[in-house]
Amino acid sequence: MGPLEREESWRRLETETFDVVIIGGGVVGVGAALDAATRGLRVALVEARDLASGTSSRSSKLFHGGLRYLEQLEFGLVREALRERELMLNRIAPHLVKPVAFLYPLTKRIWERPYTAAGLFLYDSMGGRRSVPGQKHLTRAGALRMVPALKRDALIGGIRYFDAQADDARHTMMVGRTAAHYGAVVRTSTQVIKFLREADRVSGVRVRDVEDGRETDVRAHAVINATGVWTDELQRLAGSRGRFRVRASKGVHIVVPRDRIVSESGMILRTEKSVLFVIPWRNHWIVGTTDTDWNLDLAHPAATRKDIDYILEHVNSVLATPLTHDDIEGVYAGLRPLLAGEDESTSKLSREHAVARVSPGLVAIAGGKYTTYRVMGADAIDAASVDVPGRIQPSITDKVPLVGADGYHALVNQADQLATRYGLHPYRVRHLLDRYGSLVHEVLGLTRDNAELLKPVPGAPDYLQVEVLYAVSHEGALHLEDVLTRRTRISIEYPHRGVDSAEAVARLIATVHDWDEEQIKREVEIYIARVEAERKSQAQPSDQAADGVRSAAPEARPQLIEPVS
Repeated sequence: MGPLEREESWRRLETETFDVVIIGGGVVGVGAALDAATRGLRVALVEARDLASGTSSRSSKLFHGGLRYLEQLEFGLVREALRERELMLNRIAPHLVKPVAFLYPLTKRIWERPYTAAGLFLYDSMGGRRSVPGQKHLTRAGALRMVPALKRDALIGGIRYFDAQADDARHTMMVGRTAAHYGAVVRTSTQVIKFLREADRVSGVRVRDVEDGRETDVRAHAVINATGVWTDELQRLAGSRGRFRVRASKGVHIVVPRDRIVSESGMILRTEKSVLFVIPWRNHWIVGTTDTDWNLDLAHPAATRKDIDYILEHVNSVLATPLTHDDIEGVYAGLRPLLAGEDESTSKLSREHAVARVSPGLVAIAGGKYTTYRVMGADAIDAASVDVPGRIQPSITDKVPLVGADGYHALVNQADQLATRYGLHPYRVRHLLDRYGSLVHEVLGLTRDNAELLKPVPGAPDYLQVEVLYAVSHEGALHLEDVLTRRTRISIEYPHRGVDSAEAVARLIATVHDWDEEQIKREVEIYIARVEAERKSQAQPSDQAADGVRSAAPEARPQLIEPVS
């Protein structure tokens, strides 16, 4: 997905007729693209911004069944999600998806332990083959040994259980790369500005390259709207009423240093509305999330002071040493695309997904959970198959590993030899393997003629300079923010939020994209303006005030039309 492939993909959009065109480069869109490509269909995916630039880079970063959905009796959803978790851990993405332990603190005597244990027994057994340990019951003393950060009076005991986690933005990008590997056109900074029609059916889309403004028509037998919270907006552009409505629910997370919470495992805490996760994340903890209605800018949901205070208040209710605003390294806000129902409470809106053939040649898919993206992608292609000529093969993505998965386990065993070969610490090699899997040779191969690339990124020592170069040459990154917020997570993992790394990273990107000094300066200025806007928005008292501050920051993609409808 480098610069040469990008130009070739534009030529293909101009000249080919596709079986399916997918709009939206989130995890559902790329999942549908991979599903279609591996069924032998001619498929193109277009995304107005970057892969995972919306909801799919701002989740809780968990592959989980959704323990709380058991209480809501959504057994089918939990079973499906747990099966997907097992597939990710064992076959599809073992290099990206890892087991993670959680402590469920018990606070009520007599009834809570057997009640929770029964739920966790169901949880442990519903996913079929289990690749993570089962539940373990702990006394108060045992729970406090596992999580010394807890107040003694915050629990009477606990139960440890396991789920799985992944870097959502990296995983989404890798699904997109895998789709491209199997022949799909996957093109970012490519915005749909019009739907093409022949009589009463949708026959394709008109797209604009938002980097240079050129436009072309893309012909297709079927078009899939996989735009998440933008679903309704695209439906209006298509001139057809949707079969369902999508409501955006804002979820905010904070990131704090690992040493601020002394614990061997994550935690799941009950709140009056939902649950709060404390999730281990490399040298950090991710704490969240909130769940509030959002009706403002869909591209840049803004966290407020109230959101952050809510998270701190709830986590501090159980911590012996409270977290403060000064402990926060990063904050991010994302929007869940929930299927709108009668209830005004977003926590009770459906997490099930829905697929509809909105009109001949046009399918829409929305709702669901990150964990079930593969099932959603398959369902979307099944729905679109009505409009695709010829017999379509069944979905096989449950058998297709993502790029980097094959050979990963052997390379983990060879980490020490790899470290010696490249002059790196074994810890660094394992970190790279968990980001790139067996593509690590391709990444480190870029350092053959330039050993300087083995040095850490200035201001972000967890990442090597070669990772920046690889993000641009192989992973489709077009702008500074693509690298700092999604190909790496520098924007949330360091208190400077990427500002201290911006110029050095921009200069590395410039070597691939041929940026001149003016373009380097522009990219750095836009990124710094984004960070400043986010910081200011996080001090605002209301969504409206925060949105006003955040949406005033400039866009990195100059030709973007917003809103498209």
